[in-house]
Amino acid sequence: MKLLTVTIPAYNSQDYLAACVESILPGGDRLEIIIIDDGSKDATGAIADSYAEKYPSIVRVIHQENGGHGEGINQGLRHATGKYFKTVDSDDTLSRDLIPFLDELEACDKAGGVDLFLTNYHYVHADGKGDRSIRFSNALPDGRIFTWEETRPFRPDQILMIHTCTFRTEVLRSTGLVMPKHTFYEDNYMIYGNLKNVHRLYYKNCDLYLYAIGREGQSVQEDVMKRRYPHQIKATELCFTAFHLDDIPEKRKRAYLRHEMFIMFGISILFTRLNRTEQADQDIEKMWETCRAYDRKWADYFRWKSPLRLVCIPGKHGRAYVRTFYRIAHRIVRFN
Repeated sequence: MKLLTVTIPAYNSQDYLAACVESILPGGDRLEIIIIDDGSKDATGAIADSYAEKYPSIVRVIHQENGGHGEGINQGLRHATGKYFKTVDSDDTLSRDLIPFLDELEACDKAGGVDLFLTNYHYVHADGKGDRSIRFSNALPDGRIFTWEETRPFRPDQILMIHTCTFRTEVLRSTGLVMPKHTFYEDNYMIYGNLKNVHRLYYKNCDLYLYAIGREGQSVQEDVMKRRYPHQIKATELCFTAFHLDDIPEKRKRAYLRHEMFIMFGISILFTRLNRTEQADQDIEKMWETCRAYDRKWADYFRWKSPLRLVCIPGKHGRAYVRTFYRIAHRIVRFN
């Protein structure tokens, strides 16, 4: 059995895929790379096949009809043979910390293993401005196995994104979540929905994941996120209805999940209302209705008792406030 499966969902990624794969290959036979060619119309599939032919003990390729990023994750998990599972987007890369990461993951596994192994990620902007790392040393014990009760509060810019997480494969399979097809931002659901079954964690303070950002047409670009706001709403609803927060017995885990849910709601509201239409406002209200039907207590908490109430002010004045809030937040964080 391999130590780690790295799944690369790839759609029309001919310009980036080689760099992605080359950054992972130094891991050698301790890992397998599963490239999911998601119905690409360019040379992505041929590039993937060339790597499988050259590195048959490491690289496998699955060609599928276009199903979106989430179906790529589904396929990777179905075929994974590694004890641990990580997703790397085809336009991103892993850093030179890969070998130390694998060494520590292997040592951790020999010590009994964990449900979730966490690392940092580093924003790499296309214009070369504002590159920075998102680290978790203020919130997580470093270099040892720990439980949720040993964690500390997370800052607003800290959430456990797909770039951060390496799950034990059996945790993902035991949860049984299936990512929706043709839905953007579903990786938030993958992380949030599986945290319910995470009890043992490990954090290595290294910038393993290099997150390329700022390319035209990228899913996190402002204009794209505004246009795809229904996908953001759907991902938020999936997260909120994955389980009831009150069913989580660990106090500190529940606190983290509340933090992540707050961020998810906030992103959905901001990018929906940036469209400045009555329809967008109506869609936000439908989101709240869906969430209240599942868990009225926590939906009302986020809607009326958290700071989100400030970005939910109805009408044009509320939308103007949202635009101001977004510009300030973007200057501070620069998340796209």
